[in-house]
Amino acid sequence: MLKDSTSIFSIPSPRQTIDDLNARAKGATDTLGRYARPNVASGRVVCLIAPNGAPDCKAAADKLCQSKGFASGNSIESDAAENCPARVLLSGRPPEPGECRTDNYVTRALCQ
Repeated sequence: MLKDSTSIFSIPSPRQTIDDLNARAKGATDTLGRYARPNVASGRVVCLIAPNGAPDCKAAADKLCQSKGFASGNSIESDAAENCPARVLLSGRPPEPGECRTDNYVTRALCQ
């Protein structure tokens, strides 16, 4: 009689229980990972110069995010480098004021 009643309730084996718990835990971890990780794009995109003379890094952040498949973005990390013509570098002399320009770059952006 007891044997018939246990077949109705189908008690899983310890191995089946552990496998089921592992599968549920993996699913929960994957879901949490998608929400916990912000959409950050890394790269190097030059900031254009705005009409007021300041670097326009918003457009560069958008371009960086779009290159990774997102719609837009905001700069969270940037870099700057002095850009001198080859003739100045090859001459071996220090650059005159105005001969070189400073280029700004977005290197990381938070994307949407």
